[in-house]
Formats: sequence, structure tokens, C-alpha cells
Amino acid sequence: MKVFFSAGEASGDLHAAAVARALKERVPALEMQGMGGAEMRAAGVTVVHDIADLGVIGIAEIIRKLPFFFRLRSELVEAIRRQQPDVVVCVDYPGFNMKLAQAVKKELGIPVVYYIAPTIWAWHRSRGKAIARDTAAVASIFPMDVPLYREDGARVEFVGHPLVDLVRPEWSQDETRAYFQMDPAKKQLLLLPGSRRQEVQSLLPTMLTAAELLAKEFPLQCWLPRASTISEAELAPLLAETELDIQMTTSHLHDLMTVCDAALAASGTVTLETALLGLPTVLCYKVAPLTYWLGRRVLQTPHIGLPNIVAGREVIPEFLQQDVTPENLAHAVASWWRDEEASRRLRDDLAMVREKLGAPGAVGRVADLIIRIAEENND
Repeated sequence: MKVFFSAGEASGDLHAAAVARALKERVPALEMQGMGGAEMRAAGVTVVHDIADLGVIGIAEIIRKLPFFFRLRSELVEAIRRQQPDVVVCVDYPGFNMKLAQAVKKELGIPVVYYIAPTIWAWHRSRGKAIARDTAAVASIFPMDVPLYREDGARVEFVGHPLVDLVRPEWSQDETRAYFQMDPAKKQLLLLPGSRRQEVQSLLPTMLTAAELLAKEFPLQCWLPRASTISEAELAPLLAETELDIQMTTSHLHDLMTVCDAALAASGTVTLETALLGLPTVLCYKVAPLTYWLGRRVLQTPHIGLPNIVAGREVIPEFLQQDVTPENLAHAVASWWRDEEASRRLRDDLAMVREKLGAPGAVGRVADLIIRIAEENND
């Protein structure tokens, strides 16, 4: 059996790697290729294109790189043609993967499974019909998507959210504090500026200034996990000016989340990870004005943060565009640290979000669906 994966971001690389491992357990002789990063390589996938150079966000930024993405799509179609997989698995990254799925079906006739497909109940409802047309199956991670995809004619299964399986600390809190040599007298702040260069360059300076404001009131240690798509050299100039007690890390992120007192995070999957581990989080979102304006026109929910969308109301504070200021971020965190009852209420809300994300076992259910589609293709 042969599988080709297409993942375009650090989070997609992580999710594709988990599915690759589950597939390998079920089909030991499996051959896997794809676009991805370090996580997929470690899971046994032969990476034909590394995602390190894909980190762009925003309409204007993407338009400038359109020729690159057209070439990349053609390169992947050719790689798929050479491998002749039984199934192609697209993971998230809809702006690219929807076009890839269309090309694979039209030019090669190979079935596509879309995992972490666009959340059409929240964003860009019109995508449902295109995905139904170009895929053999959709593995949905949100139950709200299932009836909409079925209405559009897609074969869809609710598999549950993969983070319920993947977000698990390895150590106890005491072991984590000892490993990172945390000062028990200090508050612990986690900085999560994203996995794309533009996000990091836009958000990290504001997060650092917010941390400096907090450090005036609270003894503070800061932790900056470095995504695999960001190099130390890229972070060094951003950290050169600060006098914060800050440590860069590359591992045990989920362990860190269990012992930190708050997080400042870029909008995205990581806010669900912090929610699953009960970490109070401030969401930040800042893109080009045109990108924001266009996004607001197609967004079908009042919130952009995944924990808030799942909850159906604001659970974690969201600061967007010009509201992403050091003062706003620092005030939100300080309000929790000054008021234990407010912090407890937030953690109760985060526990509710976890319950709504479904039972464990999503990754295994995705692997089983992929195998079924591959077997049907070979019948």
C-alpha cells in the first residue's frame, strides 16, 4: 500500500505524522511520501518537499507567491504520478490543498482523503461543494461540519479532534519544573507567536513588551518554544533587546503548558492545545488590513479563536489587528493573576471546550478511513 501526504504548516506536519504512525502500525509494509517537515520524516514519510519555505499568511502575501505555489502544485502532482499511491491524504492548508485535490482527481484519478478539512460551518461555506467534488472522503474533526458536508454531497465521517490524542504531557508537573529549572517564586509565561515567519515577526515584539509590563508587577520567567519552521537565527534579533528572563525551547511543549500560569498565543491550533491542558491564554491575530477585511467578509462566526468557536461564546480573550497592544495583552494576563476566582472560572470553561472536542481515538479512526478508501480503490 502507498500513501502520499500533503501538509503545508507545522501543525499539519504534526497531524500527518501521527496518522502516518497509525497507518504504519496497521500496514507495516506501507510506503509513504509527501510534502511535510521534520515530524513526518521522523514518522517514516519520505519528504519530497520541505515546508520550511511555505510560511506566508495574508491575501497580499500569498498573491506575491502565487507563481511559486503554482510550480509547487505541479511538482507534487508529478511526484504523485511517479509514486502512484493508492490514496492521497491532504491535511489542512486549504488554499493549496483544495487545488491539489482538484488536480489529483482530474489528472490522475487517484482518491483523495481530506483530513482537517475547512471548517465550512465557520468560514467560507462555498468550499463544501468543491471538496465534495474532488475528494473520496472527508475526515471531519468538528461535528458541526458533518451535516453541511453531507448536504454538499461529500462522503464525510466525524473522527473527533486529533488534539485529544496528541496533547498529552510526558512528565508530571514536578518533573517538568525540575527539568526546566523553574523558579517557584516566579510566574511562568508561555509565548507562542506562531510557526510562520510573518506571524513571529509581527507578534513576538508585542508579546515581549507585554511580558516586560507584567514583569514590573510580577516576578516572571518566560518560555519561547521555537517551531521547527523557525530558526534560532531568525529569533535572535527579536530577543536581543529584551532583559527578560526568557528561555528558548524546542521540546516538551505540552509539559510546559501544564506548569505555566498563562500564555500569549497566535491564533491557530495552538490555542486548542492550551485549552485542552487548561492553560489560560490570550489570543492574538494580526495580518495585513486587506487580508483582515476579506476574512471578516467570509467568516460566519463572531469569534476567530478555536476555543471560542467550539464553546459558542468568548472563553479566552481575543485581540485583533490594532488591538494587539502590549497594554491589552498584559492587562488580560494580570487580571487572572490578581484574581484567583477569575482564573478558576476560565479553567472551568476550558474543561467544557475539551468535552466538546469528542472522545480519544481520532488518529486511529482517520487511519482506518484511509485504508478503507485505498482498499476500495484497488477493488
